[in-house]
Amino acid sequence: MNAQSIPPMTKKDYYLSLLAGFLIGLLLLPVLKAAKPELYNKLFIAIIPFFLIGTPLGTAIAHRIGKRISAIWQIAKFAVIGVLNTLVDLGTLSLLIFLFRKILGIESKDIIFPLLGITFYSIYKSVSFIAANINSYYWNKYWTFEHNIKEKTRPEFLQFFAVSIIGFLINVTVASIVFKSVAPFSGFNSDQWGLIGGAAGSILGLVWNFIGYKFIVFKK
Repeated sequence: MNAQSIPPMTKKDYYLSLLAGFLIGLLLLPVLKAAKPELYNKLFIAIIPFFLIGTPLGTAIAHRIGKRISAIWQIAKFAVIGVLNTLVDLGTLSLLIFLFRKILGIESKDIIFPLLGITFYSIYKSVSFIAANINSYYWNKYWTFEHNIKEKTRPEFLQFFAVSIIGFLINVTVASIVFKSVAPFSGFNSDQWGLIGGAAGSILGLVWNFIGYKFIVFKK
């Protein structure tokens, strides 16, 4: 795609960037509350409005730049979805850790399968990754890479499944290694360190997902 072929921003682009901004702000709240409670208490009122305004504005700016550098427009949309997807991942992880600890008394580091060394944290991270991966598929299919809604072919689903499995292994493995093998520093507690491990896994999984989605699953 050259710069001249980039179409104008549509209502779909505006509405989806607005929705993404709202969801980013909403999902950031539990993550920020777990990671930095004092910062959450100061900023929670402004977080959703900030992203609700800033995300559409940022995508509009990226579209203008994309008229000169065509790749910027697609990268910007992927970046918005990447942030949203990371927060779906971390937000779900935070919620699971909080609920199971409060309701069932299951700590993140409790081991569920001793022979395999699998902790409840690994299970929580697996569930959060699956939720984030489903979110990522639909946003990237219908906005970033703009595949026709009727293009639901078996090869695409098989390719998506294969890419997702590799991303799943990268994401969960990195997160679990950081959480279990690296000692928390700078005063981080267990919940905060769990989010750091989750972020590390999400970042590397995000890089793999972009490569896989663009050049394997959604290639044109």
